[in-house]
Amino acid sequence: MSSTLELTPYAAEKVKEIMSQQEPAPLGLRVSVVGGGCSGFSYQMNFESETNPIDKVFDFEGLKVFVDQASLMYLKGTKIDFVETLEGSGFKFENPNVKSTCGCGSSFTV
Repeated sequence: MSSTLELTPYAAEKVKEIMSQQEPAPLGLRVSVVGGGCSGFSYQMNFESETNPIDKVFDFEGLKVFVDQASLMYLKGTKIDFVETLEGSGFKFENPNVKSTCGCGSSFTV
């Protein structure tokens, strides 16, 4: 298991595509784990214009991804991909730390 966060090349491409349409252009993407959702935690992805000196910064295909220290422990080994299905498209988190998810699949417990 990887001890770090992974963003697939396809997911990185999709984020860069969306970022290119933002004005002003953000510095990168922030990925975090926040309390809430029916299982206790949920993922959050936001564009980031200001960084925090204690953020862990990853670089995927030229895309900067910022993760705060608290979220990092929940995201270790997580792979983020972009999937397109008949039901819709979106970012998919494969997190080895997750013990269970809720029925809607958008929150989890560790």
